Formats: sequence, structure tokens, C-alpha cells
Amino acid sequence: MTPEIDEAFAKIKAEYGTDSLDRVEEMLEPRRRSTQRHPLQQAAKWILPDIPQTPWHSPYAYPELLPVVRGLEANHSAIKSEFENAWLGEPDRFTDYEHYLVRQRNWQALYLYRDGAMVKDSATLAPTAYRVLEEAAVEPGVICPLLESHFSTLLPGASIRPHCDLWNFSINLHLAIDIPDGCTIRVAEETRGWVEGECLLFDYSFEHEAHNGGDRVRTCLLVDLWHPDTTVAERVGLTVLMTEIQKMMQDMS
Repeated sequence: MTPEIDEAFAKIKAEYGTDSLDRVEEMLEPRRRSTQRHPLQQAAKWILPDIPQTPWHSPYAYPELLPVVRGLEANHSAIKSEFENAWLGEPDRFTDYEHYLVRQRNWQALYLYRDGAMVKDSATLAPTAYRVLEEAAVEPGVICPLLESHFSTLLPGASIRPHCDLWNFSINLHLAIDIPDGCTIRVAEETRGWVEGECLLFDYSFEHEAHNGGDRVRTCLLVDLWHPDTTVAERVGLTVLMTEIQKMMQDMS
């Protein structure tokens, strides 16, 4: 670790307890790389120990996430209408989604939250989703500041190939905005479909893929949330750690 990380970790331990970052430090040990992982998590880069190896989660099972889930579902109609107006009226505001593995032209995104802050330019395009996200996810601190929230539009015939995301200490929430027939998502060994107006929640450190076999765009609103099994101290430490790692990687490129 760098001196900056060491100093930050020392401050966190002083505030939350000497053992508050034990799992984070254990995650960084090279010998942990291939141990205590589900076979379908092997491609993830960082696995925080003792996070339940559960690919699919009920979006209603965690009290701290319920305001986000209920807020999005209750406002689905307005969110869908505002998205459709933006998609048709402001197509230049959507960009090719740049996943850390690949950039896809047939996977378009409109960001509401990115780089640790709300994307203010999106407030006029999607005011309802913007408000719910800010009030229910950002202000309470359940959104993962290392990642993002965006409208995810998968074009007809497009697929997202099987992959694992970077880590298991955040979890992915989908609000199904507009779902044509023939759309599926597989996480680990189970394939599901979206139900328009409802949320799905899954651990994307497990291998997953998605397909749009329909005749129109498949749209979901994605929100990257802290995994409910992480502590406040771990969230602070992981934010410092991953931010510093990202800086080092940028300096090397």
C-alpha cells in the first residue's frame, strides 16, 4: 500500500476500531486471490472476505436499500416518460457505455451519478430519477461513490457478453424501465427476465450476461450500491483504497 493509504487506514482505525479494516486488509493479501471464491467469481479482481456468496438478492430484504427500491418503483411511470423524452429528443446526451472491459456502441448510457457526484446536466432530462437517486441513495450514503448510476439502453439484438465485474463489495440494482419480449439476464447459473416497473438486485462479481432479443430498446436504470454486508468503516476504507489504486493506474498509462 502507499503512504497515503496507510495514513488514511490509520485514521479510520482510530475512529472505528483497530479491527475495523481487517477484511479489507485480508482482501489485499495475494494468497487470497483464488481462495474462498465461488467458481463463477474467479474473474473478479477483489473479493472482500465473508461477503455471502449469493448471486441474486431480494431488493426488499435490506432496510437501508428499501428507500431507493420503493422510490424508484413508485415513480416508474414518470421515470419512463422522462427517459423516452430524453431518448427521442436528446440522443446526443447518450454515450457508448464504457465498461472497464469493453466499449459497446449498442449499449448506450445516460449518467445520473458518476465520479462520486450527481451529474447535474442530467437533472433536467430525468428530474424524477435524479431526485429519487439523490434523496434515497446519495444523501444517505448507500450509493457506491466509486461507481455510478445510469440509464442502460441495450439496442435490439445486442448482447453483453459473460463477465465478472471488479469486486463484490458493491451490488447492482436495476429498475426495469422498458422491457420488450425476449430480454434476459443471467447471473451465475440462474437466468431471469425483468418485470417492468420492478427492481432486480444482484452481485455482479459473479459471472453475468444480458441479451436483448426484442424488437426495441431494452432500458433499465442501474444503480451501484454498497453491498449491505459492508460496514461504514469498510466503505470509507474501500473508497480511499480504490481511489488511490485508480490514480496509480492512470499515472502508469
